[in-house]
Amino acid sequence: MRLGVLDVGSNTVHLLVVDAHPGACPLPAHSHKAELRLAQLLDADGAIGDDGVHKLIDVVRDALQAAEDKGVEDLLPFATSAVREATNADDVLARVEAETGVRLQVLAGAEEARLTFLAVRRWFGWSAGKLLVLDIGGGSLEIAYGMDEEPDAAVSLPLGAGRLTAGWLPGDPPEPDAVRALRRHVRTEIARTVGEFSRFGAPDHVVATSKTFKQLARIAGAARSAEGLYAQRELKRESLEAWVPRLAGMTTQQRAELPGVSDGRAGQLLAGALVAEGAMDLFGVESLEICPWALREGVILRRLDHMG
Repeated sequence: MRLGVLDVGSNTVHLLVVDAHPGACPLPAHSHKAELRLAQLLDADGAIGDDGVHKLIDVVRDALQAAEDKGVEDLLPFATSAVREATNADDVLARVEAETGVRLQVLAGAEEARLTFLAVRRWFGWSAGKLLVLDIGGGSLEIAYGMDEEPDAAVSLPLGAGRLTAGWLPGDPPEPDAVRALRRHVRTEIARTVGEFSRFGAPDHVVATSKTFKQLARIAGAARSAEGLYAQRELKRESLEAWVPRLAGMTTQQRAELPGVSDGRAGQLLAGALVAEGAMDLFGVESLEICPWALREGVILRRLDHMG
């Protein structure tokens, strides 16, 4: 059957269409995305304003049309941290459903981490052993650990690259004091969770997902996206530590000129790098591997499991 997953994230609204059936690898058929940056459309009270809601409704309508055009049989719509944490989330969800007929399922942060972990486990298989999975989104950082398909520990922290950029790094390039303050904040937040994971022992394999990690790996020398899903891509902490001060001294435009960095993500790449560096340092990770599957694939795999 042809499945569609509609991901209303903090940065983008992304429709992924796959051909899939239980027991088989989902095959991508179509991708439709729009950069909405919901995390940056929150007002002083933490609510998504009318303009943001109207934009969201328009983008969901466009995604619905794309799903219909591609023959999607079953649509799985969900929203993550930007909607989850909006003070008017219930009103936003009701308006989206009234205008489009789409009822967005709001995923809890820990559920995001679990579904991403499922996708990574299926990608690497049982031979990967105990997995530590890191995922930096626009609004949150998810961390999960385990040796089965369900992680032993899963947390979500408010350390998304878009959220941190908007709240901590107003300059272009940002002031050195602002960068240092954000670095302290990130490491304090992550350090509170390390003990929860360290009691399970060292992981056999550390994996990262998300656009932020992919772009950081690319500027550090990893294979281009054109080389395909199956090209192995790694990010070494040593390389990342060398890049952080360079990114801090660059303007958004200069970052956008780096290999693999899109205009839409360039502004938040430094914040993402500080989170990635802090997580790798505090968890004692020297090198991690980039996984092409993440939350959207996890949602699809869970749906297929239930069908089976």
